[in-house]
Amino acid sequence: MIVKDVIELIEEFSPLSYAEDFDNVGLLVGNSGTKVTNVLVSLDTLENVVDEAIKKDCNMIVSFHPIIFSGLKKITGRNYVERVVIKAIQNNIAIYAMHTALDNSFKGVNARICDELNLINRKILIPQKGTIKKLVTFVPEKDAETLRAALFEAGAGNIGNYDQCSFNVSGTGTFKGNEDSNPVVGSKGVTQYENEVRIGITFPKHSESRVLKALSDHHPYEEVAYEVTTLENTNQHIGMGMIGELSEAMNEKDFMKFLKEKMNAGGIRHSAFLGKDIKKVAVLGGSGAFAIENAKGAGADIFVTADVKYHQFFQAENRMIIADIGHFETEQFTKNLLVEYLKEKIHNFAIILSDSITNPIKYF
Repeated sequence: MIVKDVIELIEEFSPLSYAEDFDNVGLLVGNSGTKVTNVLVSLDTLENVVDEAIKKDCNMIVSFHPIIFSGLKKITGRNYVERVVIKAIQNNIAIYAMHTALDNSFKGVNARICDELNLINRKILIPQKGTIKKLVTFVPEKDAETLRAALFEAGAGNIGNYDQCSFNVSGTGTFKGNEDSNPVVGSKGVTQYENEVRIGITFPKHSESRVLKALSDHHPYEEVAYEVTTLENTNQHIGMGMIGELSEAMNEKDFMKFLKEKMNAGGIRHSAFLGKDIKKVAVLGGSGAFAIENAKGAGADIFVTADVKYHQFFQAENRMIIADIGHFETEQFTKNLLVEYLKEKIHNFAIILSDSITNPIKYF
């Protein structure tokens, strides 16, 4: 198995097309054609993580955070980023990161926080826009079933808990080929009237290349007529943050103790208690203050996130509690999530959970 094979498995779980525009995800260092010895999974890629990879015979690091965010004009070892890149290249170690692609996954970072807090009835807090697309095409009646099956196989037609969803309308298509054409039905220079089916089918953004390949491979016509549009429909399975419920309400202080214990938090910075029980909990791993209004709008009793600034705590407005448990603390279980997934998929070499400490924040 080569690096590219591991990447394909990761992107089945967390497609990079859902990463935020500001992010730098994918293969950051290394050759995708390199044969993999073992894989080290970490939250960050620091020098001690690369040293751990060398010691454990891992020539690929799968990291949640990307070590390279902005462009490198020089690589001289003057800072920790450059030193990591140099050491990885010198030791032929590939570095791959998915970051906000996994943040936006329904089974990603925020789902893992929900798991730790035993939240039920989960929903995406901020659905990502533009993630649902629609294909409309026209095919002869006799070929419609074959084409639909191929599109379904490529990932089209899945809506929530349903698959093989499409809408079909029969009608008459017309076309006339010029002297350079090679029509499958009809003759050059003669207008052809053909009984056709108009197939309408939705698909997730990340499946577009596979869906269009299936269309091209299984449509009988020399020239395939089709339209692809991006829909404004809300996608409940892609987006930032989650909101769920405790099976039983807890008073504020008991929930804070529970939260601190479950998330191994060295301390919790929070807005004022409101004197009411906690039932509905919103979470967003990493720097999540941008979602405070979304959490309030969703009726959360408490919003668990990190990196909240002084003035942002005022946004609670006595409608919910804002709880900042720390950036590392909200994302610490992400590497466990990735290890569990990759171990299910890969059996011919080791998937190793990094034990390197990468949290830069200490508590006194």
